[in-house]
Amino acid sequence: MIARLRRTVGSLLLAIVGALAGCTSYFEIPIETPIQPKLDITAFQRVLVAGFISGGSEDVDGNLETVRLLRSQLRTKGGLRIIETDALPLREVAADASELPPAANGASDESATGVSPELIKDERDLEPFERIFANVAYWKRIGEEYQQPLIVTGTILFMPHSRSGFVQREQEVYDSFGRRRVVPVRTYMERKGFILRPTFIFIDGRTGETLHSETFREEILYNVNQATPALSSYFELMDRLLPTFLNTLSAQKIRGSRVLLK
Repeated sequence: MIARLRRTVGSLLLAIVGALAGCTSYFEIPIETPIQPKLDITAFQRVLVAGFISGGSEDVDGNLETVRLLRSQLRTKGGLRIIETDALPLREVAADASELPPAANGASDESATGVSPELIKDERDLEPFERIFANVAYWKRIGEEYQQPLIVTGTILFMPHSRSGFVQREQEVYDSFGRRRVVPVRTYMERKGFILRPTFIFIDGRTGETLHSETFREEILYNVNQATPALSSYFELMDRLLPTFLNTLSAQKIRGSRVLLK
């Protein structure tokens, strides 16, 4: 009797749930959320992705690859005309005092003396070169050469990286009845990969003054036995940063959806 009553109650509950579900409608509505640009570029018609001071890994030319990638993105998603020219060898320029005009205050540019352009392996090695971005006279001269565009420049560090430690992963297990379960397992692993640390600097080509700058850091790690080309890792990491970079110059839209219940 009790078993029959339980079955009856269970059937009634299922019927009620089914009836409610049958009377309910779900609507999935696509939405787009606009994000306003961080920088007002209405005064510019052209953009010069000038070049980058790069270092870290010899397997990837961070200067050339970043210039090509950003120009390609701006052609399709930016509202400015792209200036096609060779990337500036900023690392060599920053290391050679004779290539730079005097600083605006008349002081000598200490960052451009006695620095080897081949020794950039980490953030500390990069520091002496970064003062070139404060040389207003140099960037104003570049701006005059290319009809006073918005100038995009900065630094790119793409460095090999390794880490050891416990990693949680999912593992399939089967009990004595052959039933499958997935359980989390902590395993000690050695992993290797890369760190990407770019700084994007936006300079007014009319005055040589810096308008905006942002620094990012992205990391990717692989199993120590996995052979992943350095260039593939570079593009994978840059792909994470491109939406933020583009949002500096133009409005972007985040696409998603919402479910409405009627």
